[in-house]
Amino acid sequence: MVNIAEGGIPSPNIWHHPGVYEVENRAVDPDGVIEPAMRAIRDWDGATVLDLGCGTGYHLPRFAATARQVIGVEPHGELVGAAQRRTRLLSNVEVRQGTAQKLPVADASIDVMHARWAYFFGPGCEPGLAELDRVMRRGGTAFVIDNDGSRSTFGRWFSECYPMIKPAEVERFWLSRGWQRTALDMGWRFERRADLEAVIRIEFKPADAERIIASHTGVDVDYAINLWSRTY
Repeated sequence: MVNIAEGGIPSPNIWHHPGVYEVENRAVDPDGVIEPAMRAIRDWDGATVLDLGCGTGYHLPRFAATARQVIGVEPHGELVGAAQRRTRLLSNVEVRQGTAQKLPVADASIDVMHARWAYFFGPGCEPGLAELDRVMRRGGTAFVIDNDGSRSTFGRWFSECYPMIKPAEVERFWLSRGWQRTALDMGWRFERRADLEAVIRIEFKPADAERIIASHTGVDVDYAINLWSRTY
């Protein structure tokens, strides 16, 4: 039986296909757009960083290179184990099992929070935002990276396949709560066509995935995201 933290919201991709999701992580942002945009808002050198929904810990070593302490939080027990194995030689990293709605983190203890395609999709994530109010230090900054369904090839796929997530409503949600939007164009770039097709198949329902695969050639996809940020 899979060990899931109480209240964990199932992820349709990484929870069931962690190996393919690892391929996707390697293909994301090939030109390194996201990290400089984050650092321009709030650097994490010497900071305590919370990576929320850290999955297998793909981003933890990158934060750990310059942060004082890095805490990864993930609800899925097997992914927690994978993240712990990945960071076992990094003395400033700890991975804990938990959810955004009930963070295993002390009050006012976090300088930088990073959540990338993890729980925070606008309306409905209010319990997680209340927890951020609790755990963020004064002067700390939280980052949420999410799909921009209003533009780009991937954005069009996303909006067509997930019409319940409406870009205008998501934007109003964040802006009304004091978050700032930084629009970024990053991209997917895969080494092999088979990898692109495998990732599309874990991100979309079967019929949608096959339609997308048939309509798109090559190994690159233009992909727009929103970097949401708030300083506490």
